Amino acid sequence: MSTAAGSNAGRARRWLRRELPPLLLMIALLVVARSSFANHYHVPSGSMEPTLQPGDRVLVDMSAYGLRVPFTGIELLPRDRPQPGEVVVFKSPRDGTRLIKRVVAVGGQTVALLDGRLWIDGRPVGNTGADGEAERFGARVARLDLDDGGGPDIPPSTIPDGMVLVLGDHRGRPRIRGAVGAA
Repeated sequence: MSTAAGSNAGRARRWLRRELPPLLLMIALLVVARSSFANHYHVPSGSMEPTLQPGDRVLVDMSAYGLRVPFTGIELLPRDRPQPGEVVVFKSPRDGTRLIKRVVAVGGQTVALLDGRLWIDGRPVGNTGADGEAERFGARVARLDLDDGGGPDIPPSTIPDGMVLVLGDHRGRPRIRGAVGAA
Protein backbone atom coordinates (compact mmCIF):
# COMPACT_ATOMS: atom_id res chain seq x y z
CA MET A 1 0.00 0.00 0.00
CA SER A 2 1.41 3.40 -0.95
CA THR A 3 1.96 6.14 1.58
CA ALA A 4 -0.71 8.32 -0.07
CA ALA A 5 -3.31 5.54 0.10
CA GLY A 6 -2.47 4.84 3.76
CA SER A 7 -2.66 8.56 4.51
CA ASN A 8 -6.09 8.81 2.85
CA ALA A 9 -7.38 5.78 4.77
CA GLY A 10 -6.10 7.27 8.02
CA ARG A 11 -7.81 10.58 7.27
CA ALA A 12 -11.06 8.76 6.48
CA ARG A 13 -10.90 6.83 9.77
CA ARG A 14 -10.21 10.03 11.75
CA TRP A 15 -13.07 11.79 9.95
CA LEU A 16 -15.45 8.89 10.72
CA ARG A 17 -14.41 8.82 14.40
CA ARG A 18 -14.98 12.57 14.65
CA GLU A 19 -18.17 12.96 12.52
CA LEU A 20 -20.04 9.66 12.86
CA PRO A 21 -21.06 9.89 16.56
CA PRO A 22 -22.75 13.31 16.23
CA LEU A 23 -24.41 12.20 12.99
CA LEU A 24 -25.78 9.02 14.61
CA LEU A 25 -26.93 11.02 17.63
CA MET A 26 -28.77 13.49 15.37
CA ILE A 27 -30.50 10.63 13.50
CA ALA A 28 -31.50 8.98 16.79
CA LEU A 29 -32.89 12.25 18.15
CA LEU A 30 -34.91 12.81 14.95
CA VAL A 31 -36.39 9.31 15.17
CA VAL A 32 -37.30 9.80 18.86
CA ALA A 33 -38.81 13.24 18.16
CA ARG A 34 -40.90 11.88 15.32
CA SER A 35 -42.27 9.04 17.44
CA SER A 36 -42.80 11.18 20.56
CA PHE A 37 -43.68 14.73 19.53
CA ALA A 38 -44.88 15.17 15.93
CA ASN A 39 -45.45 13.05 12.87
CA HIS A 40 -47.34 13.31 9.60
CA TYR A 41 -49.74 10.90 7.97
CA HIS A 42 -51.32 10.41 4.57
CA VAL A 43 -55.16 10.19 4.45
CA PRO A 44 -55.79 6.89 2.60
CA SER A 45 -59.55 6.99 1.97
CA GLY A 46 -62.65 9.15 1.83
CA SER A 47 -64.02 7.96 5.19
CA MET A 48 -63.39 11.41 6.72
CA GLU A 49 -64.82 13.54 3.88
CA PRO A 50 -65.50 16.46 3.79
CA THR A 51 -63.16 17.15 6.74
CA LEU A 52 -60.22 15.32 5.16
CA GLN A 53 -59.84 14.34 1.51
CA PRO A 54 -58.04 11.25 0.20
CA GLY A 55 -54.40 12.16 -0.33
CA ASP A 56 -54.37 14.93 2.31
CA ARG A 57 -51.46 14.96 4.72
CA VAL A 58 -52.08 15.69 8.38
CA LEU A 59 -49.61 16.75 11.05
CA VAL A 60 -50.18 14.92 14.33
CA ASP A 61 -49.18 16.01 17.84
CA MET A 62 -47.87 12.69 19.15
CA SER A 63 -47.87 13.98 22.76
CA ALA A 64 -51.48 15.23 22.80
CA TYR A 65 -52.65 12.41 25.08
CA GLY A 66 -49.43 11.86 26.98
CA LEU A 67 -45.68 11.56 26.61
CA ARG A 68 -44.57 7.97 25.98
CA VAL A 69 -41.30 6.11 25.80
CA PRO A 70 -40.56 5.99 22.06
CA PHE A 71 -41.77 2.87 20.22
CA THR A 72 -43.63 1.57 23.29
CA GLY A 73 -46.98 2.11 24.96
CA ILE A 74 -45.29 3.09 28.25
CA GLU A 75 -46.72 6.43 29.37
CA LEU A 76 -44.31 8.78 31.14
CA LEU A 77 -46.50 11.84 31.52
CA PRO A 78 -50.27 11.55 31.11
CA ARG A 79 -52.13 14.45 29.51
CA ASP A 80 -55.63 14.86 28.15
CA ARG A 81 -57.84 11.99 27.07
CA PRO A 82 -59.62 11.94 23.69
CA GLN A 83 -62.85 13.95 23.73
CA PRO A 84 -65.92 13.68 21.49
CA GLY A 85 -65.42 15.61 18.27
CA GLU A 86 -61.64 15.25 18.14
CA VAL A 87 -59.97 13.67 15.12
CA VAL A 88 -57.47 11.00 16.13
CA VAL A 89 -54.87 8.79 14.43
CA PHE A 90 -54.49 5.27 15.80
CA LYS A 91 -53.47 1.76 14.82
CA SER A 92 -56.26 -0.57 13.79
CA PRO A 93 -56.64 -3.33 16.38
CA ARG A 94 -57.39 -5.71 13.50
CA ASP A 95 -54.27 -5.32 11.36
CA GLY A 96 -52.15 -2.43 12.71
CA THR A 97 -52.98 -0.10 9.80
CA ARG A 98 -52.98 3.62 10.69
CA LEU A 99 -56.52 5.02 10.71
CA ILE A 100 -57.85 8.57 11.02
CA LYS A 101 -61.32 8.89 12.56
CA ARG A 102 -63.46 11.15 14.76
CA VAL A 103 -64.12 10.34 18.42
CA VAL A 104 -67.91 10.32 18.83
CA ALA A 105 -68.19 8.90 22.37
CA VAL A 106 -65.97 8.14 25.36
CA GLY A 107 -66.06 5.66 28.22
CA GLY A 108 -69.32 5.69 30.18
CA GLN A 109 -71.43 7.16 27.38
CA THR A 110 -74.22 5.16 25.77
CA VAL A 111 -74.31 5.37 21.99
CA ALA A 112 -76.54 4.16 19.19
CA LEU A 113 -76.42 4.68 15.44
CA LEU A 114 -79.84 3.96 14.02
CA ASP A 115 -80.86 4.75 10.43
CA GLY A 116 -77.99 7.20 10.09
CA ARG A 117 -78.85 9.09 13.27
CA LEU A 118 -76.24 9.15 16.04
CA TRP A 119 -77.57 9.09 19.60
CA ILE A 120 -75.42 9.71 22.67
CA ASP A 121 -76.87 9.17 26.13
CA GLY A 122 -80.38 8.95 24.65
CA ARG A 123 -80.18 12.26 22.76
CA PRO A 124 -79.58 12.74 19.03
CA VAL A 125 -76.28 14.41 18.20
CA GLY A 126 -77.14 17.52 16.21
CA ASN A 127 -78.49 16.79 12.78
CA THR A 128 -76.98 13.74 11.08
CA GLY A 129 -79.36 13.89 8.12
CA ALA A 130 -78.57 14.55 4.48
CA ASP A 131 -79.24 18.31 4.60
CA GLY A 132 -75.62 18.94 5.61
CA GLU A 133 -76.10 20.71 8.95
CA ALA A 134 -73.26 20.45 11.41
CA GLU A 135 -73.22 18.28 14.53
CA ARG A 136 -72.01 19.56 17.87
CA PHE A 137 -69.70 17.67 20.20
CA GLY A 138 -69.47 20.18 23.02
CA ALA A 139 -67.53 23.10 21.55
CA ARG A 140 -66.47 21.11 18.47
CA VAL A 141 -68.55 21.11 15.31
CA ALA A 142 -68.33 18.52 12.52
CA ARG A 143 -70.27 17.44 9.47
CA LEU A 144 -71.19 13.77 9.60
CA ASP A 145 -72.72 11.75 6.80
CA LEU A 146 -73.76 8.55 8.55
CA ASP A 147 -76.99 7.70 6.76
CA ASP A 148 -75.75 6.62 3.34
CA GLY A 149 -75.51 2.87 3.77
CA GLY A 150 -71.80 2.63 4.53
CA GLY A 151 -72.04 0.52 7.66
CA PRO A 152 -74.30 -1.30 10.03
CA ASP A 153 -76.47 0.27 12.69
CA ILE A 154 -75.04 0.22 16.20
CA PRO A 155 -77.58 -0.85 18.81
CA PRO A 156 -77.55 1.10 22.10
CA SER A 157 -74.26 0.22 23.82
CA THR A 158 -72.28 1.70 26.69
CA ILE A 159 -68.65 2.46 25.89
CA PRO A 160 -66.36 0.81 28.50
CA ASP A 161 -64.22 3.10 30.66
CA GLY A 162 -60.87 3.86 29.05
CA MET A 163 -62.27 3.21 25.55
CA VAL A 164 -63.64 5.47 22.81
CA LEU A 165 -65.95 4.97 19.85
CA VAL A 166 -64.60 6.39 16.59
CA LEU A 167 -66.40 6.79 13.28
CA GLY A 168 -65.49 8.26 9.93
CA ASP A 169 -67.31 11.50 9.11
CA HIS A 170 -68.56 9.86 5.90
CA ARG A 171 -69.80 6.28 5.88
CA GLY A 172 -71.40 6.74 2.47
CA ARG A 173 -71.99 4.25 -0.30
CA PRO A 174 -68.85 2.64 -1.66
CA ARG A 175 -67.79 4.16 -4.95
CA ILE A 176 -67.44 1.76 -7.87
CA ARG A 177 -64.52 2.71 -10.06
CA GLY A 178 -63.95 1.34 -13.52
CA ALA A 179 -65.68 1.21 -16.89
CA VAL A 180 -68.96 3.09 -17.20
CA GLY A 181 -71.78 1.86 -19.43
CA ALA A 182 -70.66 -1.74 -19.67
CA ALA A 183 -73.56 -4.15 -19.36
